[in-house]
Amino acid sequence: MDQIKISDVTMKQTGKEFSLSFKEKLEIPKLLDKLNVSVIELEGIAQPKIDALRIKSVASVVKNSIIAVPVALSTDSVEATWNALKEAAHPRLQVVASVSPVQMEYLFHKKPDAMLAAIKETICACCEKTADVEFIADDATRSDAAFLYEAIRTAISAGATTITVCDATGSSLPDELGAFIDALYENVSELKNVVLGISCSNELAMADACAIASIQHGVREIKAAAYPINQTSLPHVSRLLATKGDAFDVCCSVRTVEMKRIIKQIDWMCHTSRSKNSPFDNGVQDMDENAQFTSRDNMATILKAVEKLGYDLNEEDKAQVWDAFQKISSKKDVISSKELDTIVASAAMQVPATYLLDTYNITASNVSSSMAYMKLEKDGQLLEGSALGDGPVDAAFLALENILGCHYELDDFQIRSVTEGREAMGEAVVRLRSNGKLYSGRGTSTDIVGSSIQAYISAINKIVYEEA
Repeated sequence: MDQIKISDVTMKQTGKEFSLSFKEKLEIPKLLDKLNVSVIELEGIAQPKIDALRIKSVASVVKNSIIAVPVALSTDSVEATWNALKEAAHPRLQVVASVSPVQMEYLFHKKPDAMLAAIKETICACCEKTADVEFIADDATRSDAAFLYEAIRTAISAGATTITVCDATGSSLPDELGAFIDALYENVSELKNVVLGISCSNELAMADACAIASIQHGVREIKAAAYPINQTSLPHVSRLLATKGDAFDVCCSVRTVEMKRIIKQIDWMCHTSRSKNSPFDNGVQDMDENAQFTSRDNMATILKAVEKLGYDLNEEDKAQVWDAFQKISSKKDVISSKELDTIVASAAMQVPATYLLDTYNITASNVSSSMAYMKLEKDGQLLEGSALGDGPVDAAFLALENILGCHYELDDFQIRSVTEGREAMGEAVVRLRSNGKLYSGRGTSTDIVGSSIQAYISAINKIVYEEA
């Protein structure tokens, strides 16, 4: 019985169509990994700093599935993509090239001979980095058959181990796509030595049927999506294979028992409407609250835990965090992940304050929206802002954003008491993400809203200082 690989393309599509937070872009691959899909496909590198960090972060949390990332038709793109992907447990590089005359000319600006040369050169460069290289022949069903066969032979001879052909327009019917697959095997004998994959657009609502027809004709890898987009449906195809796979003498590894719960979580992250302005636009929390550290842990262990929290610290900040951890662990038996987060907020990247809190006034009730009025000092000038919010902290953060004139993704927000009694001190830790990088601030006060504001301003000052 042959194994059918399911290659999930949800992250490639949702990254373009939905405003996912950085945490959600990590959480969805983690859920797909639990679902046991064979391959998780990510967007390529468009913004080097942000996208490289995203790929590295996903690579660190996915343990079982292959992580596949596309490269442009250039050796420079291969190097940059591999540097971000190389820490993955199972990395794959994808070389995407249009093989239809229209797309080859207008999207890639290449003639057939130049396209073949670019395919060969790029795949060879990928094979120097990893043995798992996929060639994706985009718009294959509208290509010249002779050129398509030659492109596939070129890719296989260069080292590609997976060949995927795309029905980009979704115009093929199941029997037409089956005949197309038969012609590929008949004219390209080298396909017997690699895995043949298919990608079907759902323009005619036939993608699921076309995928199953392709399997019957020898395809062994299917591109599908967990979220309902213009692609073969992961839930539909995996359930169908689980039910009728014996009839085709095939099976797939997707855990259909967990399907409903995981698909529901992915659907919520992709589909939930949220305010464009509210800082509270992320409900995903992936911190391991059960992790504990003691004075017996060495510097490498602590810094690895800090990296797992999402921080990218320089050597100086790493040393400061380690020194702070040692001081606290000498007085405290156990330190939790949340406490380690607080240590990072307190010790790392201590910078001169660009913004200072001058005044704040918060109005809250249970019958109307909370209102915040804020006044900050910058370079001797007072800056004012106000906002309505769902609660006092929400309103305060929105008022701060109105003063700053920009929105930062709120990665995490923690509040806890550090002393006891009616005059207890409250501590807040705010984690903001800017250009993919994580910054944290800490504030303490007898007023929990005040400590939240201080923590937010502390994180902002770090962002402003570094990006200036």
